[in-house]
Amino acid sequence: MKRTGAALIAAACLAGCGGSPLIPNETIQLTAKTSLSLSSLATAAVVGAAIYLVYDPLAPNWEIEESKLSPDVYRFSMKMKRYHTGGAGESVQILKRRASQLQYENGFSSYQILEYTEGIDSQTIGARRMAEGTIRLVQRQDADSYKMNERY
Repeated sequence: MKRTGAALIAAACLAGCGGSPLIPNETIQLTAKTSLSLSSLATAAVVGAAIYLVYDPLAPNWEIEESKLSPDVYRFSMKMKRYHTGGAGESVQILKRRASQLQYENGFSSYQILEYTEGIDSQTIGARRMAEGTIRLVQRQDADSYKMNERY
């Protein structure tokens, strides 16, 4: 909201609030037949800044919320940003990357994905891709698939 407010204030200042305008009515001569007025240049700058603030191309495509359910179980809730150019299939990669980080940080030998879902959350402003997953960090003896067959 602060960004939108700042963009609106900048637009109002550039437009000139009553009295004389802040930007003089002059032109920049680009070539012999082409010129550009300072007011149109300022308008383009404000529109470009507003688009950049809303779209923010440098922001990550996904935001991740992490919850520790027990010492070895974690739940992830991920939301994709509203305006993006790709990255819709990245959620499972993000989940695996974060699970690997937790595995190494906590000294576990592996992890298991217990649950994973993807979907779309329809909101007033626009739909957002969502994903949720639960992982369990495991030690080598727990990750051994032959161990499951020992009791039979």
